[in-house]
Amino acid sequence: MNLSKGFLLALIAVFAYLSLLLVLPFTQYILGAILIAYVLYPIQERLEQRVSPSIAAGGLVALAIAGFVVPLLVVVAAVASDARRLLEQVNTDSLEMAELERAIEEQTGRTVDLPSVLADAAQNVGSVVLGRSTEWFSAITHVLVGLGLAVFLLYYLLKDGSELLAWMRELTPLPGDVQDDFYRRLDEVMWAVLAGHVLIAIIQGTIAGLGLLATGVPNAAFWTFVMIILSLIPLIGSFMVWGPAVIYLGLTGDLLLAAGLFGYSVIVVGLSDDYLRPIVVDRYAELNPAVIILGVLGGVYAFGVMGLFYGPVVLGALIATLSVMNDHYDRLENEPGMQ
Repeated sequence: MNLSKGFLLALIAVFAYLSLLLVLPFTQYILGAILIAYVLYPIQERLEQRVSPSIAAGGLVALAIAGFVVPLLVVVAAVASDARRLLEQVNTDSLEMAELERAIEEQTGRTVDLPSVLADAAQNVGSVVLGRSTEWFSAITHVLVGLGLAVFLLYYLLKDGSELLAWMRELTPLPGDVQDDFYRRLDEVMWAVLAGHVLIAIIQGTIAGLGLLATGVPNAAFWTFVMIILSLIPLIGSFMVWGPAVIYLGLTGDLLLAAGLFGYSVIVVGLSDDYLRPIVVDRYAELNPAVIILGVLGGVYAFGVMGLFYGPVVLGALIATLSVMNDHYDRLENEPGMQ
């Protein structure tokens, strides 16, 4: 290696490190934009046959925003409705301060001024909230900037996706047929995780939510959303919601409904995971369930929330790369490595 090549490699290492520092604060949003772009890109290619890439990308970005904002508004409305219902159940007139103070004095022998205690507690809470308001403002600002970045990145990934793929193929020092084989296997892994992991979680959470709705469990829509999120995590799943729901129905005296929800969840919800997931995953790629579990749990630690998806993808990509190497390694020894 001569001095010029060494200097060029050093420059690449420096700028790669500085670029990494720029990317790290927004890793979650960048990974999210890449994931959504991957899902929507086949639609982008079809739309480009009728309209310009800019119009197609803009329409798909608007669709993605609507698909994110609408469910978010539904969840927020459900939480707000639960909070309002809880406040309505609190009858302030029933809080007879005098009787409470008298009871405390009889038990402890000390006189307590409950209104003053409550006022002091409220003042302390207000001081804490005021003291942390700067941190909350900073966090909210970071979220808004990250979401804006994700929207712009999604637009350009869709609009210039074909040019990006062509640049990656040109930069990769592998023959064209080897790249085709690698990208095909990587695509199978991506769709196996997306369809066999994310889609099945949505189906399983929705089916479990129908059981909650049928048995009259309060706030079934909100808990359905929670079960969809939990279903992304192996070994936990929707049981963390429908299990306590069965106990709740039993404690309230609805033993028949509790038994019905338990049977429905064990049989129907359980079968949706045990049978649908292997069918969908095997259709795209043969990923062992251990790969999914290890990828999800490790991915959460490595990538945060987006690790629920990218963790299994990373392990699946490693398996795909090893398979490609096993199939083409001997031939690549005798080739220059350039197209």
